[in-house]
Amino acid sequence: MPSSMPSLVPSSFRGLPPVVWTIFAGTIVNRLGYLVTPFLVFFLASRGVTGAETSYVLGALGAGNLLGPAVGGILADRIGRRPTMLIGLIGASAAQGALFLAPGVWTMAAAAMLISAAGSTVSPAAYALLADAVDSERRRRAYALFGWGVNIGTAVAGILGGYLAAQGYWLLFAVDAGSMLVYALVVAVRLPEPRRTKPVTKPEAGTEGSPEPTGDPSDPTGIPERPAGRHDGQKAGRHDGQKDGKKDGQESGQKNGIGYGVVLRDRLALLLLPLFGVQLFVYSLTEVALPLAIHDSGLSPAVYGAMAAVNAVLVVALQPFVTAWLSRFPQLAVQGAGSTLIALGVALTGLADGIAGYAVSVVVWSLGEVVVAGIAAGVVANLAPAHARGRYQGAFSWTWGVARFAALTLGVATYTTLGPSVLWWTALVAGTATSLATVALTARVNARTAHELAA
Repeated sequence: MPSSMPSLVPSSFRGLPPVVWTIFAGTIVNRLGYLVTPFLVFFLASRGVTGAETSYVLGALGAGNLLGPAVGGILADRIGRRPTMLIGLIGASAAQGALFLAPGVWTMAAAAMLISAAGSTVSPAAYALLADAVDSERRRRAYALFGWGVNIGTAVAGILGGYLAAQGYWLLFAVDAGSMLVYALVVAVRLPEPRRTKPVTKPEAGTEGSPEPTGDPSDPTGIPERPAGRHDGQKAGRHDGQKDGKKDGQESGQKNGIGYGVVLRDRLALLLLPLFGVQLFVYSLTEVALPLAIHDSGLSPAVYGAMAAVNAVLVVALQPFVTAWLSRFPQLAVQGAGSTLIALGVALTGLADGIAGYAVSVVVWSLGEVVVAGIAAGVVANLAPAHARGRYQGAFSWTWGVARFAALTLGVATYTTLGPSVLWWTALVAGTATSLATVALTARVNARTAHELAA
């Protein structure tokens, strides 16, 4: 950041390197153009696509969100962060045009899947690049800044989208595709590609794949190269607080490959990711079940728009300051508290019978959203060995995709068949239980990250 601007930067985000701020700026530009997906149902209706045919297109859109992160994580580690981001952004931009020009339902579904698959390859690479650029102590702040950019762009896009849709749906596609191309240009011109590390296949005596440090202080990217065989929390071939270096399944020096085996062998990651997934499912109900509840209360769609505005204003206004204040507390304890707030806020939706009631529920889960910002992604980044950060973030992004897909399918099915009260109680119990389970893993996570935090 320019030296003349420090007073304009919230204290929680000061000191972050230029790479982080470039991704933040590019993310705002990209999210300003996030217009087609929110208005997709209306666009399809304008083309005569309704009923079951709409579900085919929306289902394809959801399926792409499951495919993209998995591919993006592998590509980020295999060919690099920047090439993966460029492939995703340019591919999604082209798919926007294909969807607008698609002549039938099945071609629309194919284009919708390509939009979400290509677009969701970007996040694992961006998350991995953020992890490359900062140490473990600052990762939560870097990811919180990234999320803040998403919320700023999305808040403006919500207002912009309504205006553009009234002028013609082609404007939505043009702006959405254009914003992706602008972000791609930023990535190509402004983002350095870190020097990739390779896993070590011959562990030293008494270690589990721990090489000598390979950092190069003359690296022009400004991003430190990290040892490939040593993961966060590993010190001189042993984990702090662990008797066995393989206890959590991190076998950095063996069986690495290019697939997700490195993640699947990490026992701690396999415990945390499902817990985060359930918490993300509960949060995703705010996008799916909340509009259903508002509709069933006999309120207009404008009320849902107002609730979305309340959420956006709270998150954009509070997140920088709350992130700074909460940075003094243990991350997983904060994650647990915030996830409980989200679960409580979602459950309060079931008690609302008017605008005031819905506003209270939105305020509660919005505060939870502010509290948890950046923590889960930061924890996952700290677990990952340097050579597998893309795949760890791919697994985390895939967990996000599964959570949203489950909310769209299981959440809606529960609401419509078993009743709203069952869904609200399920959200409260599941959110609270997984929050407690997450906090219970604090000691194991700290053991894995202690070395880098001390450094």
